[in-house]
Amino acid sequence: MPEAEELAFRADAAEAGSRLDVFLTAKMNGQTRSYIRKLIEEGHVLTPGTDSGPVPVGKAGLKLKEGQMIYVLLPPPDDLKAEPENIPLDILYEDDDVIVVNKPKGMVVHPAAGHMTGTLVNALLYHCRGSLSGINGVLRPGIVHRIDRDTTGSLVAAKNDKAHQCLAVQFHDHTITRRYRAIVTGNLKQDEGVIDAPLARHPADRKKMAVCEPGRGKRAVTHYRVLERFGTYTYIECRLETGRTHQIRVHMAHIGHPLLGDTVYGPSRCPYSLEGQTLHAMVLGFKHPSTGAYMEFTAPLPEYFEQLLEKFRR
Repeated sequence: MPEAEELAFRADAAEAGSRLDVFLTAKMNGQTRSYIRKLIEEGHVLTPGTDSGPVPVGKAGLKLKEGQMIYVLLPPPDDLKAEPENIPLDILYEDDDVIVVNKPKGMVVHPAAGHMTGTLVNALLYHCRGSLSGINGVLRPGIVHRIDRDTTGSLVAAKNDKAHQCLAVQFHDHTITRRYRAIVTGNLKQDEGVIDAPLARHPADRKKMAVCEPGRGKRAVTHYRVLERFGTYTYIECRLETGRTHQIRVHMAHIGHPLLGDTVYGPSRCPYSLEGQTLHAMVLGFKHPSTGAYMEFTAPLPEYFEQLLEKFRR
């Protein structure tokens, strides 16, 4: 079995008072802040304790003191890795730095337990001949952001680490343009609105997210506007100011208008034969990692979505 790699860092005077996760993200060049937090949560980040030796820190928000030592035990790489698969891709744009695809319904973005094949990563590895950024490891090469399995639409992947880091900063700073189309249940009272409600893991179901009290979760902001009204259902556009897990699905359910087909946050039964929520990532815009030019891409609505709209219009 491969051994864990040990890293050691000392906080200097200028770094005193810094958050632990911010400090390590800067020190461990190329690693994402979410990966650093995972290491901290799993007990791989330690600091000097008593005579018994270093102890796990456990808190990403720990404020460092001048001269404090931090030890990171990098776990050995997982034996599992994604394999290339010849799966057709709907490519909206591609160059040496990025590839933008229109993800179909039912496709998982990256391999995980129960979904080791047939994912977007498997398809990208085949199409890009392995030329994807390695920052997120062997199971998530090139993946900068995700959309749910049953959500369709535009998604960008990075072909090298420089592009990955540039895109990651834009996602972190919320400067990425993301506009979604959705069909929600019920008739929205307002033509447009803003939902500003923090999200955290559901207290009873860790696979779900939930609106929580301010200060407990992460701030989440969704802007929405009505495109068409059908009485029982409403066709809307949502613009993400932040990008939290299940954000649109949870926010719309929170105001009493869950997405049509969303049996997780809405009714357990759907009157139509749908595979999950009617949600489409239509527009994605970002600054190109090499040129700095703003680029925007539009993924056309999937056929099932268009058919639903036509049905409601009739």
